[in-house]
Amino acid sequence: MILITGATGFLGRNLCEHLANQGYTLRALVRPATETTFLENLGIEIARGDVTDAASVQAAVTGCDYVIHAAAHFRLWGPPPPFVKTNVEGTRNVLEAALAAGVKRFVHISTIIVVGPQPPGVVITEETPCRPYPTDNYALTKHQGERLARAYVDKGLPVVVLRLGALYGPHGHYAFNRLFFEEFLRNWRVQVHQGRHFIFPCYVGDAARAIETALTRGRVGEVYNISNQSISHHEANFIVSCLANRSSWRVNFPGWVMIEFSRLLEFIALFTRREPFYPKNLEPYVFHDWIVDFSKAQRELGFEPSTFSEGAQRTLEWYRSIGYV
Repeated sequence: MILITGATGFLGRNLCEHLANQGYTLRALVRPATETTFLENLGIEIARGDVTDAASVQAAVTGCDYVIHAAAHFRLWGPPPPFVKTNVEGTRNVLEAALAAGVKRFVHISTIIVVGPQPPGVVITEETPCRPYPTDNYALTKHQGERLARAYVDKGLPVVVLRLGALYGPHGHYAFNRLFFEEFLRNWRVQVHQGRHFIFPCYVGDAARAIETALTRGRVGEVYNISNQSISHHEANFIVSCLANRSSWRVNFPGWVMIEFSRLLEFIALFTRREPFYPKNLEPYVFHDWIVDFSKAQRELGFEPSTFSEGAQRTLEWYRSIGYV
């Protein structure tokens, strides 16, 4: 039995579909009011609760041999408390429950963002020192959660950490999907610095396969970068344009214009209390190069990622299937 936290999220939904199709016996920890029909249709057992509620986590872990901790509070804007509550305190609850249950493997889902933006030309490996962007509460708390998970190895919990790249693919509507697919499909064609900076996409199906492999092949206490080949914004935009059979033109804005625009939107958000369309925390993602080395995962997990063209094609097919295009 495998317990999955975050099963109704973007990654979790794709992961559950993949593992269920592979014949695994699954249990999902799901908050009480969340719709679970799609999980039940996959034959997945539902455990009602929340990672922030230790008692419900303990009940969900009981009888499980493996835990995949994918639950996270992921936003590009917002005050620290919700991030700390889920990404740090919630992670501690799941680790404690898994340790008490004596699970055979604990796969902790982290993010490459924890290393923070790097100087030009730097290749990000698993050994790159972590310096999360100081105003990014998601990156800061995911780093804390990852450090906590790795500390439990010394307590006897067999933890493997996967740092995922910028996820994109079916069932996604935020972050990478929004910036490189949805905005383009709505003819919002903005590009910064002529698209020269490098991104680190990770097709969600590749992430699901890597997680499955980590259950048995990942070395306890190790961290693995899971990402597709880094490519420039310009190249990603061009590929999506060609696959969608649309023109690839973009309006190029200087970086300072977008930064000032994001500051204005964040000022307005103080009154609306709604996440701005372009929060300033997009800056480290968009204005820096993220060149990621995933060779360790290739060697030890047998990880072979899709090309961006392959992943983008599947993503566009999904958008067509839901009538988005």
